[in-house]
Amino acid sequence: MIGQQRPNRHRRVLMTVDAVGGVWRYAMDLAAALKPKNIEVVFAGLGPSPTEEKIAEANRNGKLVWLDAPLDWMVQDQKAVAKVPRLVVDLAHREQADLLHLNLPSQAANMKTELPVIVVCHSCVVTWFAAVRSSEVPPNWQWQHRLNLAGFARANAVIAPSRSHAVAMDAAYGRIPNLKVVHNSSALDTSDEPKQNFILAAGRWWDDGKNGAVLDAAAALARWPVIAVGESNGPNGQCLQFRNADHRGELAHGRLIALMRQAGVVASPSVYEPFGLAALEAARGGAALVLSDIPTYREIWNDAALFADPYRPHSFADAFNCLADDPQLRAALALKARARSIQFGPQAQAQAMLGIYSGMFDRAFSTAAE
Repeated sequence: MIGQQRPNRHRRVLMTVDAVGGVWRYAMDLAAALKPKNIEVVFAGLGPSPTEEKIAEANRNGKLVWLDAPLDWMVQDQKAVAKVPRLVVDLAHREQADLLHLNLPSQAANMKTELPVIVVCHSCVVTWFAAVRSSEVPPNWQWQHRLNLAGFARANAVIAPSRSHAVAMDAAYGRIPNLKVVHNSSALDTSDEPKQNFILAAGRWWDDGKNGAVLDAAAALARWPVIAVGESNGPNGQCLQFRNADHRGELAHGRLIALMRQAGVVASPSVYEPFGLAALEAARGGAALVLSDIPTYREIWNDAALFADPYRPHSFADAFNCLADDPQLRAALALKARARSIQFGPQAQAQAMLGIYSGMFDRAFSTAAE
């Protein structure tokens, strides 16, 4: 049972998180922006364990509790994640949470709790297959579709990080009730650090959605060096071997940002990006952007980047060489991207989420008082 409302009480949100992808940065920046608004966050970690650096960061922004449970996209069947909703609810009750903020839709599937539930769909296997393979999920992944659909149905609100991803979700699952769009953000300060003549791209390159093979082929045709940052070996045996780009492997976030702020150009050849945090971070750092011509990037960066065909390495190479040869265009695009990036700050995101939280808090306490 939810307790009675107390004056000036801090609200407590239980937020699921993982240490593998962009959800970590999303959760940390959002929690930091919510803290001055009297929102406490307890992070419920799932999947592979975080580094000591990440543990320290999470405990600065809230409280981190790691659960012995996997992420849905890292397992082979529904049974492997069957206990996740119960584990999350049990932790929420122990931590006296007022609301659940779940960063994977499947975590809400058939969840039994009186607490309000918000689901954020940062990405999913179903929309990934639609974008990357132009197909439905194969039979051995259909359980993902079922669990996500059940999670959307259970949630009091569903959040997409862009209008483009919301459209993709509706196309994949049918109309989703209570679907709202709250753009992601970056807490990085803007920078006008002097640039160097190289191109940077960051991603989980083992993921075909990041389209690293096209980047590598374009690097062979680029006049500037192309540096690729990020893991190239995936959790299920996926692997991409770079032959032309200078692959630096995985870097700590601070080191990546330092390198990004030196790059004259930052590229993303992705064919699947529900939001695209790396592009936003690069824009904050004052880089000119070369992005795949996909709906998400057009939504956020139209007129503030060069766009290339993600299926043609020559298209990316032409864009790289155009910017390498034209410093005025490079500077103009960098200024446009940096100005655009200001729209996606943590305060705007936190205010939007707080509006959704507040409605849930009010509804929950009203229900409890009846």
